[in-house]
Amino acid sequence: MAASINRVILVGNLTRDPELRHTPSGMAVCSLRVAVNARRKDETGQWVDKPNYFSVTVWGQQGENCAQYLAKGRPVAIDGRLDWREWETQDGAKREAVEIVADSVQFLGGRADGEGGAQYVPAGAAQAADADFAPSAADDDIPF
Repeated sequence: MAASINRVILVGNLTRDPELRHTPSGMAVCSLRVAVNARRKDETGQWVDKPNYFSVTVWGQQGENCAQYLAKGRPVAIDGRLDWREWETQDGAKREAVEIVADSVQFLGGRADGEGGAQYVPAGAAQAADADFAPSAADDDIPF
């Protein structure tokens, strides 16, 4: 049987301020809403950005950090998994949603401007980039 993979990586901007709650046991849970643009051609052949919106749940200390340091408009990188849930409303209607449960949230850009700053590098990509700096045989000739 083939292995299952449930992995999501998003880089986008928060569409609202984080919402922090706590479970009855005291565990922090933070809700984020992230917009990620997809480029596509419109009817005229021009490239346009189409926003996609994702609900993200962040648990524990990481969720508390998100609530403390993030705000609407701030760029973030999310690494996590998809989670499907269903529930029944008070009026008996059945609801369902797919959300992202974050394993890690990286804060991008600066606090004030939300531009520039750190870039998200997926796990494994940094190792590939470091391969360019692997010692070569010529490095053995360096006297120090």
